[in-house]
Amino acid sequence: MDYPERYELVFQAPAVEDDVVVVRRTDQVGAGGYPIYEDESGIVRAEISDRGEVRMLASGGHQMPRTPLPARALAP
Repeated sequence: MDYPERYELVFQAPAVEDDVVVVRRTDQVGAGGYPIYEDESGIVRAEISDRGEVRMLASGGHQMPRTPLPARALAP
């Protein structure tokens, strides 16, 4: 299957504007068999299914990643 190169992850934040993070596909595959995506810093990491379902991955100790709204594929 051909997966999008980039996704936009939207994290809802109470009482302020939503946080939007753009992630790019890596060469890694997650436990569910889907590609792992990460932002430029490598801190925001997620496995994203072919239906846009997101499973956040911790990139360091003591992280408690929030789950974003469904991912939105971006044009190349």
